[in-house]
Amino acid sequence: MKRKELGIAVIGAGRIGSLRARLAARHPSVGFLAVSDLNPDNARALAEKTGADVYSTNNYEMISRPEVNAVIVSTPEHEHVEPVCQALELGKPVLMEKPLGLTLADADQILATAAKTKGDLRIGYIRRFKRCFARAKQQVLDGHLGKISGGTARVYNTRAQAFEILKRNPEATPVVDVLTYFVDLMLWYNEGNPPVEVIARAQHGIFKEAGFNVHDVTWAIMTLADGAVINLGISYALPANYPILGQSDRVELLGSHGTMIIDDDHRDHQLYSEQGMGHAYVPGHKIHFAYTGSNPSGDWALGDYWGPLGTETRSWLDHLVTGAPTAHATPAEARLVLETTIGIERSVISGKPVRLPLET
Repeated sequence: MKRKELGIAVIGAGRIGSLRARLAARHPSVGFLAVSDLNPDNARALAEKTGADVYSTNNYEMISRPEVNAVIVSTPEHEHVEPVCQALELGKPVLMEKPLGLTLADADQILATAAKTKGDLRIGYIRRFKRCFARAKQQVLDGHLGKISGGTARVYNTRAQAFEILKRNPEATPVVDVLTYFVDLMLWYNEGNPPVEVIARAQHGIFKEAGFNVHDVTWAIMTLADGAVINLGISYALPANYPILGQSDRVELLGSHGTMIIDDDHRDHQLYSEQGMGHAYVPGHKIHFAYTGSNPSGDWALGDYWGPLGTETRSWLDHLVTGAPTAHATPAEARLVLETTIGIERSVISGKPVRLPLET
């Protein structure tokens, strides 16, 4: 057992914030836990579930507690800036949810604060912490693929989950809020080889009819500085009862010495139940047949949380205690990912290629 020396404030008591708070409460180095949410019922419920020492509806009150020396920001995407900057101004390390912001102006405000305070800020791109994708990064580092010339990444999900995201924030489009994971993976695998152009096409349908200015399908081609070409695609418009409980995805890399194909569609573990199964992201939604490994965060099993979000949270806490390196995205990496996804959406609107970096 490590010496208990961390005081953690979790800002935002939604699904992800609740998971991170529960994981922090179980970590042997966490001796103090504070939680906050603008909804008093959510804050109270999470405090009771985790045994938190204090809770509040005032984010700054929890961030500034003298017992707190690190902060997790799990607010909705459009509410990231204030708590992240507050924690950095107080000299406290921060783990925040992706994306860095929904606009480059928000992202640059966070980056400016991190630079001014020399703060320790990491962004939670949990796909980096799934075993198959982490293993792929090591294989790239080991040189098994040689020079990467191209690749593809696509992700599917159901409209049931997309509507939950859009109800929370209509600006959190599937491209900026979800395809961002796979843009991050591709840029992580091609570290040092930045994107210089994107061109994209998309199709309106289900979400437009429901009153959201969001596309059902988006496909993009991203060109990197050395000419490598990456194909990226997303659809969060699959039927509501399609059997995935989160994300169905596939990643491929093509290199001069090798090829890597990662099938992450989760058809290896199928479950049918006449009682129906609840959905981790969509309250009240039940399906009878499911690919049970498709929750991208992970799953509770035998009293513990297994999966990328658990690994990522523990890795960050271990990093704070031991100084061990961590694979979390840096602010500069996260800004590049955000800029790329915004470029994809601009290309869809204009119908033309968009050069990167963007002219803001």
